[in-house]
Amino acid sequence: MTLAYAPQSRVSLYLALLVAFHVVIIIASNYLVQLPIDLFGFHSTWGAFSFPFIFLATDLTVRLIGKTEARSVIARAMLPALIASYIVSVLFHEGRFNGIDTLSEFNSFVFRIAFASFAAYVLGQLLDVQVFDRMRRNYMQWWVAPAAAAVVGQALDTAVFFSVAFWRSSNPFMAEHWAEIAVVDYVIKLAVSLLLFVPMYGVALNAIVRIMKRRDAALARA
Repeated sequence: MTLAYAPQSRVSLYLALLVAFHVVIIIASNYLVQLPIDLFGFHSTWGAFSFPFIFLATDLTVRLIGKTEARSVIARAMLPALIASYIVSVLFHEGRFNGIDTLSEFNSFVFRIAFASFAAYVLGQLLDVQVFDRMRRNYMQWWVAPAAAAVVGQALDTAVFFSVAFWRSSNPFMAEHWAEIAVVDYVIKLAVSLLLFVPMYGVALNAIVRIMKRRDAALARA
C-alpha cells in the first residue's frame, strides 16, 4: 500500500512538509558539525546524530509515494537548504551568536561547509533513493532496503561532505583531523541508522499503513 493514489492536494502537502523537514535537518546538521566531540578517544561532531533523520524521511517517501516524488523533495530542498545553512552557520559560527553584522562579510569557511553539505546531500540522497528502490523491489524483507540504502548513501554523503568542507581547511583542527572525523562520523551515523532508524522506519511504515487502511475502510463504508 502506498500514498501514490491519494488526492493530489494531500500528496502536495506531504511533499511540502518533507521539503521543510529536510531543510531543517540540513541547517541543524551544518551547525552541529562545527561542534566537535570526543567519543572513546576519537574525534567526531554532533552532526553525526542529526543527519540520519533525512535518510529515514527519504526512505519512507520512496516506499509510500515513489522514487520520482522522493527526487522531487531533494530537488526542492537543496537550494533553500544551501542558503539557509550559510546564513545560520554564519550567525552561529563556532556555536555562539555572532550578530547580524556578520552577514555583511562573506565567510568562505562557512560557505565551504554549506556547499559541501549541498553536494553531499544531493549525491547521497539520490544514491539512497536509487538503492532503496532497487532493494525494495528485489527483497521481500522490509529491513533490507533501508539498511542497504543507509550503508551506501551515508558512505557517499560522509565522504563528499568532509573532503569538500575540510580538506586543506583554514581551520587547523579540522584540516588535520577531517579524515578521522569522517570515519568516526560514518560509523556513528551507520550505527544510529541500523540500530535506531531502521527499526523506526519499520514502526513508522506499519503505523502509516494501518492509518491508511482504516481511512480506506471508513471511506468504503461511507
